[in-house]
Amino acid sequence: MSKKIFITGTGTDVGKTYVSGLIVKKLSEGGKKAAYYKAAMSGNERRADGSLIPGDGLFVKNMSGISQPLADMCPYVYETAVSPHLASRLEGNPVKMEVVREGFLKVCGQYDYVTMEGSGGICCPICFDEAKIQLEDVIKELGLASIIVADAGLGTINNVVLTAEYMRTRGLPVKGIILNRFHRGNVMEEDNLRMCEHMTGLPVLACVEDGSRELHMDLELLESLYEA
Repeated sequence: MSKKIFITGTGTDVGKTYVSGLIVKKLSEGGKKAAYYKAAMSGNERRADGSLIPGDGLFVKNMSGISQPLADMCPYVYETAVSPHLASRLEGNPVKMEVVREGFLKVCGQYDYVTMEGSGGICCPICFDEAKIQLEDVIKELGLASIIVADAGLGTINNVVLTAEYMRTRGLPVKGIILNRFHRGNVMEEDNLRMCEHMTGLPVLACVEDGSRELHMDLELLESLYEA
């Protein structure tokens, strides 16, 4: 039976895809059959034939070296760089929960460890007009625990605490925090780490330094975060 985890973030551009790539790479290099999945991707470029490239999926695939087909990584791919609910309003093809679930279960049936990434922050609406679907609805539907990815810099204490509290009040289990763009020895960022742990009660599982190509976390610990 496959094991799964959800990667959420404190907002857009905090490095969820980058960290997801490092996670999948770590598992793959550890001999695990690892895969990536995302319900909806916005801000994608087109191929010469006009089809959209799932950019986040391509990034994870290139970083990790996994053989998973791009077509299996994301059922909803949009060109406009806005929230999925607005992108689908502009382009059509709104997200349907049953399609997301079907694609996810297909991947789970083929791989041992599935890392699913969210869009934007935890409050990101995935669909609004045809149905009201938030990221938290997807997490609950698929029965996933989460890891919170945050930028290590200024403002992260507030962002991490608010994200963790929002998820706690909605019964969304969180395994811990990964700080991205971390500069070891930086007084503020080291303090951010301590304060995030103190104010949320969650462990900082790893700190990812700028340009790092490896996730500095014990493989057994990483595996233990995934649930069947």
